[in-house]
Amino acid sequence: MSGIDKKTAVITGAAGGIGQAISKQFVANGFRVVGGDADQVGLDRLAAELNRSEQTVWGKSGDLRNKSYCEELIAYAVQATGRLDVLVNNAGVITRGNILETTDDDWERTFDINLKSIFYTCRKAIAHMKGHGGGAIVNIASCWGLYPGPGHAAYCTSKAAVAAFSKCLGRDHAGDSIRVNAVCPNEVNTPMLRTGFEKRGFDPATAIADLNKTVPLGRIAEPEDIADTVYFLCSDAARYIAGTTVEVNGAKPVY
Repeated sequence: MSGIDKKTAVITGAAGGIGQAISKQFVANGFRVVGGDADQVGLDRLAAELNRSEQTVWGKSGDLRNKSYCEELIAYAVQATGRLDVLVNNAGVITRGNILETTDDDWERTFDINLKSIFYTCRKAIAHMKGHGGGAIVNIASCWGLYPGPGHAAYCTSKAAVAAFSKCLGRDHAGDSIRVNAVCPNEVNTPMLRTGFEKRGFDPATAIADLNKTVPLGRIAEPEDIADTVYFLCSDAARYIAGTTVEVNGAKPVY
């Protein structure tokens, strides 16, 4: 495929560990990718890596707490590439703390990024897809949204809402040939996970080795494990999957 015939995927959080893996997976399968992230340097680095032979990646940085940026990201993808076939809402924040440890800003920031931004990008994307033959949307929720663990009141609640919202959209828009699903990971070996360990005074390598022992499959997920699942759900191989959540957790329970 070339030009307008190549499909386009919008991926939020594209500069992060999982976002990079998802972006690379789609490019490897012939897609053009429009990446959104607050990290312009990270987007530039991703584009430089993937645009060596031809332009397959466009980056548009911004703040997902801003409604206009969420909507402009979708409009930019259509303007830059001429179409929109896939939306992957991957960006998110992990907010730790029980209710007494959760500030107003913690709560609002968590829901702004983890949920409200998905509402805005999905609404804009579905409005376009509905008039252009359909498409696929995958929202990254979490096993902690399906089975809440301790000490993450805002995070678990926001991800539970993402899972429910994805099911609602999947059922409402299946008739428009728009398949909406959610992917629910447990721990994933990303820079964000490692930084979280460092902030709490743990050695990341030791902490991840300890986590690996808690997983029946023998290790926590790598970003590519999530990317493979996301791509599958957006591909024709998953043409009959809509309005559901897919757990990617190595058979590990939340707690």
